[in-house]
Parts: sequence; structure tokens; C-alpha cells
Amino acid sequence: MASTLSCSAQNLPLNTPFASIPNGAYIKDTNNELIPFTGTYKANFDGKEITLFITKQENKLEQSAQKTYYIDALIVKYIVKNSSGVILQDTQNNASNIEFYSFKMRPAKNALQFIYTGTNCHVGWGDIYLKKINATQISWEYRPDDITTTSQSCPGNQDTTIYLPETKDLIFTKQ
Repeated sequence: MASTLSCSAQNLPLNTPFASIPNGAYIKDTNNELIPFTGTYKANFDGKEITLFITKQENKLEQSAQKTYYIDALIVKYIVKNSSGVILQDTQNNASNIEFYSFKMRPAKNALQFIYTGTNCHVGWGDIYLKKINATQISWEYRPDDITTTSQSCPGNQDTTIYLPETKDLIFTKQ
């Protein structure tokens, strides 16, 4: 005899404040607010070409010390090249531990807030904000919380350079 266990998580909108999210809830993109941000975008900054690959992931597991819940999120992979076309950093085509994903919708500003875990040894971790300007452009703002490391906290000869543009109001254009 087989039995089936059925669970139904509470669905909440993307802009639900963290303190209001119950354990096990699902923060769902019920109004398809994430879709306009998806796609491939490019910008140039300080002699580097940055390409963002933005995709939507449903039911992304989020775990904190306080609770566990699921969220529809945008996942960002990227490639940064120098002026000669040499790849400086590529999170799209390799297995890296770098995470870059949306966690908060700001509907009034037509913007999303992203968590960025930083490069090697988490150097450069912080928040990135993307604002939808029109159908083909987004505005970028990167606010790193930590931009330094010591050799003691980052073993080996790991590259701890922050390749993403540390700036505000950089325009990315959809390709």
C-alpha cells in the first residue's frame, strides 16, 4: 500500500519583507516581474567588457540561521574580458563557488537587489542593484561590503581581484 504526502507551502509575493516570511514559505514571481530582466546584457567599463547572462530559477532554496524558504530568483553568470578580449573571469562556463542572485524586488523603483558572494575567498561580496530602464537596458550599481583579504585568510595563490565594475549607473544593453 502506497501513501502520498502532500505539502502546500504558503505562496507570497516577491517583495515580502524577510521578517514576514514564515519558515517553509515560497516567495513566488506570481506577476512575472523577473522575466523582463532575463537575457544577455553587455557593458564596457574601464577597458573591460562585461557580459551578464541572467536566467530565472524557480523554487531556489534559501537557508539562513533564522529560517528556510524557497524563492523565485534571477541567477546571474558573467564573463569579464580585458580590452584585448582575454577572459579575466568566467562564471558561466566553469564550476565556481561564486553566487550572484536576486533576493529582493523593489517594485516602486522597477529594480532588483542581488546577493553577490564575491570572488575567491569572498573578496568583494556585497549587494548589486539592477534597475530596468527600458526593454533593452538595465542600470547597474555594485556596493561591495569587503574588498580586501590577507594571505592568511585566503590560502594558496588565488586571484582575489574584483573584476565586476565597482560603480553606479553603468548601463547594460540587452543583446
